[in-house]
Amino acid sequence: MNLEAYKIIPNYKTNKTDLFLALHEEILACEKTLDLVFDESYKEYVLKYGSGILGGTYVRIFLPETIIVTIAAWRDRITEYWFWDEGKNVLTKEEVLSSIRVGDTFDGDEIILFKKEYYILPRHQEMIYKAGDTLEETINWLCSSGILTEAFSEREFEPFNPEDLNNS
Repeated sequence: MNLEAYKIIPNYKTNKTDLFLALHEEILACEKTLDLVFDESYKEYVLKYGSGILGGTYVRIFLPETIIVTIAAWRDRITEYWFWDEGKNVLTKEEVLSSIRVGDTFDGDEIILFKKEYYILPRHQEMIYKAGDTLEETINWLCSSGILTEAFSEREFEPFNPEDLNNS
């Protein structure tokens, strides 16, 4: 993964660049709890950058703890508000409900992992998009495809405390 291209910028509230990183043990515990294996680019991202927003406040990738803490409520919400029927040839509702949410975008699009492949559940479309086999491919798709937002090349990373997400 080309993580060297990400420039760390100060958090807009704290004006600090402190990183909130995942630990190897947390990744392993999440994998065991959810019976999955993360790709190397997800692991590298959360170990090197951790909790924050990439690409001019666009992409947010969750730490393993956040994935575990929020998965039940996320699945309840998806069950109640399912509307991606145009994407049923990509993933069925049952497949989405057996996936895990690993992140989202500023626009409310959800990044999910299902059987070692990443997909996007757009907030404003009924389609489901396959975005990549790795987190790196998925981030590049989100920032460069021009499908969900205008393509952009900026790759700044703004760290934030994951507790702010878990408590919201």
